[in-house]
Amino acid sequence: MNFFHHNKPPHSGDEPRTTATQWQLMWWKFKDHRLAHWSLYALLALYFTAAAWEFLAPHDPLQREARLSYSPPQRIHVFHQGRLCRPFVYPQIQHMDSETSARTYTEDTSTPQPIRLFTQGDSYQFWGVLSMSRHLFALAGNAPLRLLGSDRLGRDLLSRVLKGSRVSLSIGFAGVFLSLLLGVFIGGISGYYGGWIDTAIQRFIEILRSFPAIPLWLALSAAMPADWPEMRVYFFMTVILAIIGWTDLARVVRGKFLSLREEDYVLAAKVAGVSEPLIIARHLVPGFLSHLIVTATLAVPNMVLAETSLSFLRLGLRPPAVSWGVLLQDAQNIRAVALYPWLMTPVLFVIATVLLFNFLGDGLRDAADPYRN
Repeated sequence: MNFFHHNKPPHSGDEPRTTATQWQLMWWKFKDHRLAHWSLYALLALYFTAAAWEFLAPHDPLQREARLSYSPPQRIHVFHQGRLCRPFVYPQIQHMDSETSARTYTEDTSTPQPIRLFTQGDSYQFWGVLSMSRHLFALAGNAPLRLLGSDRLGRDLLSRVLKGSRVSLSIGFAGVFLSLLLGVFIGGISGYYGGWIDTAIQRFIEILRSFPAIPLWLALSAAMPADWPEMRVYFFMTVILAIIGWTDLARVVRGKFLSLREEDYVLAAKVAGVSEPLIIARHLVPGFLSHLIVTATLAVPNMVLAETSLSFLRLGLRPPAVSWGVLLQDAQNIRAVALYPWLMTPVLFVIATVLLFNFLGDGLRDAADPYRN
């Protein structure tokens, strides 16, 4: 007998697997997926950034600075004339070629500008409620700070990317939420009742799925008047994405309902006189809630990509609204991209968001079946 071997629970401090709940088992399995675990924290950081972009952005994203048109990203330095200093940047000086009208920038290395934390800057309305002027970081005297460069009008690209994150990230969740409601409701009716109701709903879904996506987007986007305010366009964009995206989820829900509606506990609820809506809400939907979470998580990046693509093609949100897709409209000109590659910076945020959601979805897919090795 080996006296040095002890059978420990799967996670120290947690209950043994024999008494753990389904959600505890899922959480343990999810934490074993390191990439998905860290992706969750990275996504939480992204959404915190989107929620507090007014405080995090160094400048007003709509503030123009003509003398800094297409200025390149400023580098952060910590050494000045051989001495270690607090992080600082050098101011940029624009030079115009008289023959080609090309702009070039040089750094004025004689006057370092230290980056200060929690300093006063451009005033803003935090969530449209609180009047504030303090930023996480900025330069003294509200001097121009262009860590990601500037656009054609000299607006700070970092501030605009941070502002666009709120629209691009929230529209993904809003679209998935509406798709989830439509998919669970319509797919649940189709799978629970079956018969001619199921046949009619499935034929309707097939008709919707037969429409080419781009012409359908064109038609729905063309229905938006050009003079609509930003919030109304945002709401309509969310509805468009939900209308296009609910069919896949409805089929997943239908398949689950078809397999669960003959289970003993469902039949027992029917015999006990439980109403059909209550059976669906209290007995069927919780039976595959983990799968719904996984499906919704994997659908969010598709919504983000759809919004970015529509806005990039000028079919979705339009200026002065700011989203990652709207920012990429400046990168439609190949010459502009070749001369000012920092205009493609929003693409990096889109790629990072999609990858993080996919990693998270992979971890949740594994955790949804905690008994599988």
